[in-house]
Amino acid sequence: MLFKGSMPALVTPFRDGKVDEKAFVALVERQIAGGTHAVVVCGTTGEASTLSHEEDRQVVELCVKTVAGRVPVIAGTGSNSTAEALGLLQHAKTVGAHAALIVNPYYNRPTQDGVYAHYKTLSEAVQLPIFLYNVPGRTGSDMSVELIARLSQLPNVVGIKDASSDLSRVARHSALCRQGFIQISGDDPSAVGFNAQGGVGCISVTANVAPEQCAQMQNATLKGDYAEARRINDKLARLHRAMFLEASPAPAKYALSLLGLCTDDVRLPLVPVQSQAVKDEIKAAMQEAGVL
Repeated sequence: MLFKGSMPALVTPFRDGKVDEKAFVALVERQIAGGTHAVVVCGTTGEASTLSHEEDRQVVELCVKTVAGRVPVIAGTGSNSTAEALGLLQHAKTVGAHAALIVNPYYNRPTQDGVYAHYKTLSEAVQLPIFLYNVPGRTGSDMSVELIARLSQLPNVVGIKDASSDLSRVARHSALCRQGFIQISGDDPSAVGFNAQGGVGCISVTANVAPEQCAQMQNATLKGDYAEARRINDKLARLHRAMFLEASPAPAKYALSLLGLCTDDVRLPLVPVQSQAVKDEIKAAMQEAGVL
């Protein structure tokens, strides 16, 4: 199973306070029709932090069932509790996810040795490919290049989603990590540059709204056609920015609501996009990208 290309971090649609399964299925089908290479479910953009454990399992299972083997499913199974992450990881394996995305433990602020022990425990307990997820802006802690190199030697750890926005790390990871370690960008605006340094894809917020364009852009980078990738990215650049004008995934859900694909409902403490100026900018960015 290959992990590369455009990998949308899927939103979890809500209606009347509950997971909207019908809308979720439609979103997944739209992604596959648009050429998406893999889907990521119950990650940050999927509002995993406010899903109950029952809902988390419901959404992962529904995603696997809907995809039906057409593309890889990567399930977010991270937690700041190793025991809780282990339960989510075991469930993802049981229902047929192809890999897990596990965030660097947040809030506790463990040492680098603590982070290593966290991933070591998980990687040895469940036979499922694991992507490390380094996102210092959300977790409050960073995984050093040296730690990532050490983690790359663990069984089942196959790659990283790097949302540090530090493109210099790609080459350093390539030099220090085991051969074949997969590097995936977690930052839409720098995704083309990330691939130019040695990455092979992006776990994307923008792809929720513009699946075809993001898939085409990733296909271009994978073929080494960076002129075409830049041409597409130039049209997407305004949309990349618009997706974070208010707390994500509220802008993505507002954009999807304009397309009639789901409501713009998010869960507290997030709120739907409030500013009319932001709404207008999202619309304009969608038009510039050719999706509205």
